[in-house]
Amino acid sequence: MANILNSLSRVKQGDVVLSVRDVKKTFIEGGQPLHILRGGGFDLHRGEIIALVGQSGCGKSTLLQCVGLLDKPSGGSIVVDGMPVQKMDEDTRTKVRRNKIGFVYQKHNLLADFTALENVVLPMLANGVEEEIANVRALKLLKATNVSHRASHLPGEMSGGEQQRTALARALANNPDVLLADEPTGSLDPQHATVVFDLLLDIVRKNKMAMLFVTHDMNLANRADRKITIHNGVIQ
Repeated sequence: MANILNSLSRVKQGDVVLSVRDVKKTFIEGGQPLHILRGGGFDLHRGEIIALVGQSGCGKSTLLQCVGLLDKPSGGSIVVDGMPVQKMDEDTRTKVRRNKIGFVYQKHNLLADFTALENVVLPMLANGVEEEIANVRALKLLKATNVSHRASHLPGEMSGGEQQRTALARALANNPDVLLADEPTGSLDPQHATVVFDLLLDIVRKNKMAMLFVTHDMNLANRADRKITIHNGVIQ
């Protein structure tokens, strides 16, 4: 498996791939401002794994949405691979998100009417990869995530752990520089959670990728290279 994983990576360790500075996010509820993120920041380097921890409702998922270019911060700066996010138009944001960032969610979010293979192929087709090449790469990814035997199965025919491993393969489809994971094992039982998280760390470390993951489980957080927290809306 090591050779497969190595062949899927093009990143090098060390330089900053994600930089967050004084980021703020405010929502309006009932006509009143609700300040979720109030500042602070961090740098994420290639080959580094950071755990994002904090109390429920403190803004962890909001921060992940902002750095993943799925939402826009109200203030501050986010730089992805040297590119300031605040200067990007929507087309550029979409291209950067598609090429630079992979997402793993608490629930797999697989498309129910598509097979495991098709779920992994689709992001590549959307990125302009030829179908034949996309199919070959998708099979390699499913093999790397130990779920190639389910390539022709629909999500409903797979176990929770198999679905989440397929979601991991999908997140890697376009060879992202940064992997963002929001409670990636939160919907799994302890046994499957351990298997999926071990695999996730193994792939990230062998490929020298960068990962930022949200978790309430301090046992998982302690396996990261370092932890950052959100306290009173401030990233520390």
